Amino acid sequence: MEKQRQLKEEVKELLDQAAAADAEEDGQYGSKRGDELPEELQRRETRLVKIKAAKKVVEQRARDKATAEGKSAEEAKRAKPDDKDQYNFTDPESRIMKGADGMVQGYNAQAAVEPTLLLIVGQSVTEAANDKQQLKPMVELIEQQSGQRPEAILADNGYCSEQNLEHLESAEQPERRIEGFIATGKQKHGEHRKRAKRGPLPKGATRADRMKQKLKTKVGKAVYAARKCVVEPVFGQIKQARGFRQFLLRGKEKVKGEWALLCLTHNVLRLYAAMQYR
Repeated sequence: MEKQRQLKEEVKELLDQAAAADAEEDGQYGSKRGDELPEELQRRETRLVKIKAAKKVVEQRARDKATAEGKSAEEAKRAKPDDKDQYNFTDPESRIMKGADGMVQGYNAQAAVEPTLLLIVGQSVTEAANDKQQLKPMVELIEQQSGQRPEAILADNGYCSEQNLEHLESAEQPERRIEGFIATGKQKHGEHRKRAKRGPLPKGATRADRMKQKLKTKVGKAVYAARKCVVEPVFGQIKQARGFRQFLLRGKEKVKGEWALLCLTHNVLRLYAAMQYR
């Protein structure tokens, strides 16, 4: 027993000496083991891992794009990224988009506005660079966020596609169909004054052709002209009056929260202003 106690004390003393030596060396040289990779090599290896991950994401986006364009599963599997396709390491979910000041890295903010008080009744954020696929999701968001299905929709030519126009017409119940007034192209100066050509549409006319003819009628012109007094002022107030020119957060979920807060603030201010004139 005495010998065992002596050995324990000697072991404890040796461990204490080793711990003290480690602490002294850590104080002089830091806590590194000595077999770590050089800092420059660590940085390059980390970068290489990120580049490989980015390559996989860009390749998957190319396959998803091919699928969305209606290509077969085999064609989508063989789809390759374009040379211009890019990946942002700071915010991978964002995309390069065309803005008022040129090409920017960002998100596509969506907002639907009702015409009476100019309240935002549907809002979201997407990473899609254009609005061709956004009409159906926006209709669903309006129902979800405002509790009411729109009776009519005014939208610029960015939302014009056969798929979007079909969605407005294809509701199984007639009362759920939505009257659409969607521009089919950019309107030239003075074009709204031209009279629509009389007569039936040619055989095989597309939904876009019918919409174009509709917007040339007296009623179509009057209804679509209201868009300039509904949606555009809201975005103008957000960008100019409140100075919101870019998102401050990163990541789609955080950006969606930021945009939702902005839209809520807009609605509160609109309601406050309406109450002042009652």
